Amino acid sequence: MSDLTGKVALVTGGSRGIGAATAKRLAADGATVALSYHSSPDAARAVVDAIAEAGGTAQAYRADAASPEANAALVRQVVEDHGGLDILVNNAGVYKTGPVHEFSDEDYDANLDVSLRGSFATIREAAKHLRDDGRIVNLGSVVANTGMPGNGIYGAAKAGVAILAKSVAKELGGRGITVNTVHPGPIDTDMNPADPGENPYAATLAGMTALGRYGTADEIASAIAFLASDDAAYVTGAELTVDGGMTA
Repeated sequence: MSDLTGKVALVTGGSRGIGAATAKRLAADGATVALSYHSSPDAARAVVDAIAEAGGTAQAYRADAASPEANAALVRQVVEDHGGLDILVNNAGVYKTGPVHEFSDEDYDANLDVSLRGSFATIREAAKHLRDDGRIVNLGSVVANTGMPGNGIYGAAKAGVAILAKSVAKELGGRGITVNTVHPGPIDTDMNPADPGENPYAATLAGMTALGRYGTADEIASAIAFLASDDAAYVTGAELTVDGGMTA
């Protein structure tokens, strides 16, 4: 466990899956955690309550991750409420997939607006407020670096997130701020369940990994917590792939 005592962290899309696991992990490491949600207030409240029951501090904020204005307002509100910002985790995303010849403009917009435009908007605002030696961690995907049928637009959005992080890392490095991307492989969440009874692709995806299984949200949260900590002070502009050897 890293010591994040006194740090303020914002986790977008923190009401479920990887976001919820990350919010809980950063709080367990000592950070005051702000988490955003869009349409799941009960789930967000459950995460806040779980953190409080474990002795941590958290607050939930409603924000539309596809709206640049909402993302900017979210960052400003967190800074106002908690006196600053040290860690930004851009986790909010949508998973719209399908064959390229059937992919709609609406699905294209959903992928880009939330994953890429949303991350850009929070980074743009956070850059004005992050304390020196702050941390930005973006959530990418293994499909940002390798082709997979049906994942072209999702992968393109996540690849954009990764190159955005590299460029911003060079812009903000003079202040000691690091900017990195975590690329998860198949992770057991409600968006991509590991149960073959719920997900017809689960067995195939698990079989593509060297470890022969799905990862857990907690395993991704551990990687994010490392990049958010002082232990990763010399890691920036990097892409950390956490996929059980899927792309080895």
